[in-house]
Amino acid sequence: MAWREAPFYTERERAALAWTEAVTLVSVDHVPDAVYAAVRKQFTDEELVYLTLAIIAINGWNRLAISFRTVPG
Repeated sequence: MAWREAPFYTERERAALAWTEAVTLVSVDHVPDAVYAAVRKQFTDEELVYLTLAIIAINGWNRLAISFRTVPG
């Protein structure tokens, strides 16, 4: 992903992006231990729950939109 090469993200943002990628692709690779360890350093339990719920919600919306051939706009 392009975010990995971009110098603009903090360690916290990078942890959130890696977590988002891992949760989104959980059926392919599960969540790597290194990603879990990195996100646990940056987020409290409560923050991680909210972040994960947001990821799940957005992934769900995307799956609905793609499945029903929704046209953007």
